[in-house]
Amino acid sequence: MTTTAAEYDLALPRKRVAAGILFFDEHDRVLLVDPIYKTPWEIPGGAVEPDEAPRAGARRELKEELGLDLEPGRLLGVDWTPPRPDRSEGIVFFFNGGHLTAEQHAAIQLQPDELRAYAYVPLDEIDRRLIPLLTRRVHASAQARAQGTTAYLENGNPT
Repeated sequence: MTTTAAEYDLALPRKRVAAGILFFDEHDRVLLVDPIYKTPWEIPGGAVEPDEAPRAGARRELKEELGLDLEPGRLLGVDWTPPRPDRSEGIVFFFNGGHLTAEQHAAIQLQPDELRAYAYVPLDEIDRRLIPLLTRRVHASAQARAQGTTAYLENGNPT
């Protein structure tokens, strides 16, 4: 029996995809959020849904979590993560959110089913709130933002 191109395509492995947005304040501190459903802090964002572009997923997650409907800025980084015993491999996209205006900041409404709190944290202190993988991602994305480049990472490490 001959396999069609569509059948071949549908049989290919699928990867988890997530997207987040990095916001900074005037002191270049990064905005972190404290999820209710897990212990470590995160950046705004989450899983990209089927048939949804990563940028659209980041925007949707931002609206769901913080009540802000903002278009993500340029791509800061992409990270491939290998499979683990409890997770399949994945790809995560990081977009620049820039600085929130005073009006935007005042409009933040935490989704009570998802987030406990948010805080701006200096880059040299984020390791106290984030898992090491996310700490590496945020540092690489912040560096790419400062340099006007895009970071490619594997398991949070620049290649």
